[in-house]
Amino acid sequence: MATNKKRKKKAEVMAEDGSMTLTGHLKELRNRLIICAVVFVVGVVVSLAYADRLIDLLTAMGRDYYQFVSIAPQEKLMQYFRVSILAGVVVTVPVAFYNIYAFAKPGLKKSESTFFKLVMLLGLILFCVGVLFAYKLMMPFMLRFLSTGIEGAEYIQTTTSIESYVNLCLTMFIIFGCVFEMPLITIILSKMGIINPQILKQVRGVAIVVIFFIAAVVTPPDIVSQCMVAFPMVLLYFVSIFLSGIFYKPRDTDDEDEEEEESED
Repeated sequence: MATNKKRKKKAEVMAEDGSMTLTGHLKELRNRLIICAVVFVVGVVVSLAYADRLIDLLTAMGRDYYQFVSIAPQEKLMQYFRVSILAGVVVTVPVAFYNIYAFAKPGLKKSESTFFKLVMLLGLILFCVGVLFAYKLMMPFMLRFLSTGIEGAEYIQTTTSIESYVNLCLTMFIIFGCVFEMPLITIILSKMGIINPQILKQVRGVAIVVIFFIAAVVTPPDIVSQCMVAFPMVLLYFVSIFLSGIFYKPRDTDDEDEEEEESED
């Protein structure tokens, strides 16, 4: 009886030709989602134990310029949960990327598998560099300028709620992390033949205007924050033009390479 049940389960997962059935794919996807969910929950729970240290890291940038206050009974506690949830997401992302790769690997060619791994690794590195760039350079300068950059009104005390401060920090981290993904997006689109360096050069004027508009939308309403987000984006745009020239591959060339791979197989 036990042997028959095992055979039935195997038949549900694997087809006669050895490939995985739709039911098998769905079960594998479910198992990988469960793994990611468990890692996320564990990450949040562990982060709660160190939430005070995470808040200390965030507030260390602005302690010389601001006095932090909690203006609502639940405000301080909610920031602990918010930071812990974000830390759980950070821990889960590499695990999720690995499971995405493992799920898609059987259907990928060798070259596609290598490119897929390169994209995931480069994406994580660029996002971390963007967050580190914001933490070490942009945020300290922005906080110092916003608190002491304008003379006058010395009687005004620079205090801020912990909620507003944490919101600003997390928003800027996410923005810069996403902004630093621009070269990676360019590499992917160039590799697919969707964009090329000529197009990027032709629309660079419009792109710069769009970049400043996006910076004005996603940043606090002051010109310094807008420029501090826009200038790195413009620089990354020109880096993207250079990378597009390296990785751009016309679709006809891709088709020829696929035919050569098939003939070799």
